[in-house]
Amino acid sequence: MRAVVQRVSQARVVIGEEVAGTIGRGLLVLLGVTHDDTPDKARWLADKVVGLRIFADADDKMNLGVADIGGEVLIVSQFTLYGDCSKGRRPSFIGAAPPEIAIPLYEAFIDAVKAQGVKVATGRFGAMMQVELINDGPVTLIVDSK
Repeated sequence: MRAVVQRVSQARVVIGEEVAGTIGRGLLVLLGVTHDDTPDKARWLADKVVGLRIFADADDKMNLGVADIGGEVLIVSQFTLYGDCSKGRRPSFIGAAPPEIAIPLYEAFIDAVKAQGVKVATGRFGAMMQVELINDGPVTLIVDSK
């Protein structure tokens, strides 16, 4: 699994005219799933993301996690995170898991984040989405489960 994690002051996902998910201060997680991912990897990655100490403490040091600040997490599936651009000009997405593998693992990741008491909003798997965010910092990290 691969997550692009952005610290945000707010974020939302719009599908057509509908706001599918919205959060205030917290994390936007773009999540990609590959063929050999497992529920254990989903739980590990959720623990890692929720535990990332990327929010400022009273001394303005990045020492607090999203749960410590009462923040929220917006999780958006993004198969293009496994796009391979090494050959030619058209990315290959063969590294991305097909929906029958990816959907249950995407849901396992969501459940694992929720299990830590963090409020979660989501996009919709497979939908064409517009993601709007205000990146705070900016702080952006890439976390792989391997």
